[in-house]
Amino acid sequence: MLTPKLSQQLLAVAICCGVTFGFQRPAFCVQRTCSITTTRRFSSDWSDFTALDDDEDFDDLRIDTNQYAVEEDSQESKAQIGSGLEPPKIENDFPPLQVPAGSQLELSEDVVMGVLSACRGELGTLFGYTEENRGVGITGGVDYVEMDGPTVVVRLKGRFWHERTTVLDRVSNYLIQRIPEIIDVTIEDEWQLTDEANEVW
Repeated sequence: MLTPKLSQQLLAVAICCGVTFGFQRPAFCVQRTCSITTTRRFSSDWSDFTALDDDEDFDDLRIDTNQYAVEEDSQESKAQIGSGLEPPKIENDFPPLQVPAGSQLELSEDVVMGVLSACRGELGTLFGYTEENRGVGITGGVDYVEMDGPTVVVRLKGRFWHERTTVLDRVSNYLIQRIPEIIDVTIEDEWQLTDEANEVW
């Protein structure tokens, strides 16, 4: 709260600083010059920027910038474009073990890899193993990684038209319908199910 004395002091300061309220500056006030110093601040020029140690984790990732055919194009056109693209590399390749759904195959690494190899062909529209699919931008593949007891671990890579979770579900169903001892089919890394993973190959 302003007291009369404080009001007079504020008025005197204001008058001395040049706020005269229409009155002439009193003789007892000393003329003062105010100056403002401005310091310009600049952002870093990044000259000392260095890569993070874990950047090497992304060295193998490439952004997919290829031009693809559209669905209305002929199969020949799709195949021509797809022939210029490498198919997904198959790790742990194994001869296809083709059996109908409802079969009772035993659970072993060899059997899982054989059934997964057959899955790549039977669910071929999901993957980029054919020139036609690669021609329209389907470059995805699936690989066997390991078994953890009755759980099979797989890897998804490349680009898919379907949701990546859908691809995993389809592969899981295919394997379990032929090897009923499998309890679950999981992904090696949850990142492989993200939209971001669909843009690298």
